[in-house]
Amino acid sequence: MLESQCGLTAESVIADLGSGTGLLTEVFLKHGNPVFGVEPNQEMRSAGEKFLAQYPKFTSINAAAESTTLPDHSVDLVVSGQAFHWFNREKAREEFVRILKPAGWLMLVWNGFRIECKAVADYQGVFQRYGTDYQDAIREITDEEIQSFYEPGKCRRETFYNEQVFDFEGLKGRLLSMSYAPQPDHRDYEPMLQSLREVFDSNQKDNTVVIEYDTAVYYGQLK
Repeated sequence: MLESQCGLTAESVIADLGSGTGLLTEVFLKHGNPVFGVEPNQEMRSAGEKFLAQYPKFTSINAAAESTTLPDHSVDLVVSGQAFHWFNREKAREEFVRILKPAGWLMLVWNGFRIECKAVADYQGVFQRYGTDYQDAIREITDEEIQSFYEPGKCRRETFYNEQVFDFEGLKGRLLSMSYAPQPDHRDYEPMLQSLREVFDSNQKDNTVVIEYDTAVYYGQLK
């Protein structure tokens, strides 16, 4: 899609804003792209740096989406996965326009849980019970809000089925990478992990569980 619609090549420079632990960043690194991962949270950034250490084209930046420190008109594609709701939209939009090349593109991505999947519903129940700011983190963003961000340009939306397969340590790592997950010094940390183990044990097959998503991708140009 990005290759045919947005002209993405292996030489395209990517800025992943709110790059977190690096899952979306890795997609582009595997494609051969140079990627700047911009992440203000130290723990998330450190996890991403460790996860992506094998990729020489990855550059980690301690900054926010509203002030990336990247040069003017240096980026072909700005991407953001599961982070748009944290941005100051007016300031972020100004920054995106500043760092994007004149023909650059913006892509916003969300993984929406398929709650009809039992493993997903059970897993979601863990962070609904223990998440520290879960309701703020999952606030639904409407199509109208996203379209208004692109105006006067327009954006397109594509939706794809997506899944991740985890052993217990992988599922634990995914949960702990979420901004709303209690950390080891929190009183709910150990009870949360115990609940997660129960969810894993009741849903595992061959010692793995499958987490299913509907992935929504919005892409367009800002000018």
